[in-house]
Amino acid sequence: MNYAMALDYQNCINCKACEVACKEENGVQLGADKQRIWVGVTEGTTFGKPYVNLYPSQCNQCLDAPCVSVCPTNASHIIDGGIVMVDPTKCILCKGCMEACPYDARFVDDTVVAVDKCTFCNQRIDEYGTTACQATCPTKVRLFGDLDDEEGDLVKLLKTRKFFFQKESEGTVPKLFYLVPEDENFLIQTVSKNTKIHTWDEIKPYYDQVKAKRSQEWKKS
Repeated sequence: MNYAMALDYQNCINCKACEVACKEENGVQLGADKQRIWVGVTEGTTFGKPYVNLYPSQCNQCLDAPCVSVCPTNASHIIDGGIVMVDPTKCILCKGCMEACPYDARFVDDTVVAVDKCTFCNQRIDEYGTTACQATCPTKVRLFGDLDDEEGDLVKLLKTRKFFFQKESEGTVPKLFYLVPEDENFLIQTVSKNTKIHTWDEIKPYYDQVKAKRSQEWKKS
């Protein structure tokens, strides 16, 4: 198993349903900002017309996670399924993982006095098969699944849509797949000319190679 998520961000309406569901499922304090998942907002203008872009985001569950590499106590680790986790009993709040993460996905959880992050709702995967944020989204922005399951909905979707990654140049091999908008005007508005666009057939061999190397370090969940 190699869990990941595709984001059809063009459909995001910033209703915050995903954030509320995440807080309820994972015990995040109400009102806490940018904890576990969030929707990034950027504003600009095109030919004098204002626009707002919405980018749902969270931990990218990187295959080559720098947060795990820098952790001095092994509090940050990866379990079967490729999910990056944090053991709060081992966390010493050195914040090295927070500095190493290029996605600003980690935060200090005051309730357990440790660094925390999105875990793809690991505690509910076996029972529900998906995350709380996907289950709640009214516009079907998120699709959670297994990259190793060729017959699964996630891989089937990635085979039909092109996608890109946030901060790909960091070399973390992220597993949040941002689907290229089908609307050409929205594409121009939200994806820079320097962004690399990928297809599943092109990227799969590389991801398989990295997983084969890094999965030897995954811990049994």
